[in-house]
Amino acid sequence: MKRIGLLSDTHAYWDDRYKKYFQDCDEIWHAGDMGSELVADRLSKIAPLRAVYGNIDGQALRNRFPKVALFTVEQVKVCMTHIGGYPGRYEPGLREILIAQGTRLFVSGHSHILKVLFDKRLNCLHINPGAAGKYGFHKVRTLVRFSIEGEVIKDLEVIELSDKPVTTGIF
Repeated sequence: MKRIGLLSDTHAYWDDRYKKYFQDCDEIWHAGDMGSELVADRLSKIAPLRAVYGNIDGQALRNRFPKVALFTVEQVKVCMTHIGGYPGRYEPGLREILIAQGTRLFVSGHSHILKVLFDKRLNCLHINPGAAGKYGFHKVRTLVRFSIEGEVIKDLEVIELSDKPVTTGIF
């Protein structure tokens, strides 16, 4: 079993809570718009990093990471890219890649909108972890954690990174 920490659209922003939430992960995946090699380096110190470059990433990150990553974890074929669309509205040419590769998990970023959707036609789960950085229109920063065991994707968690202080007590 592999435990995965997933984030996207950090836009060069670092939050120490990335380490808190990903320290028990076997791998960290970043779905583009990392914005800084420093973010990549810091994530790599927590766990092995798989990443793709996004539209705001400079040449150094483009040299280090691919535009589209195709890989297998346990028995799950994965496709990750920054701008990929959604089931029923994939970017041009992407649906053909997903079919040809037998992809069962498709990961993308870019929209800053957290979505988890299942494409029944392709038998493929799509995850967009939203945005973990502060740049953009999103109001809530998010991370995702999940596990892959054999051919099963399970235990998916959404983590909200609120900047508001946590209040406890009886109300």
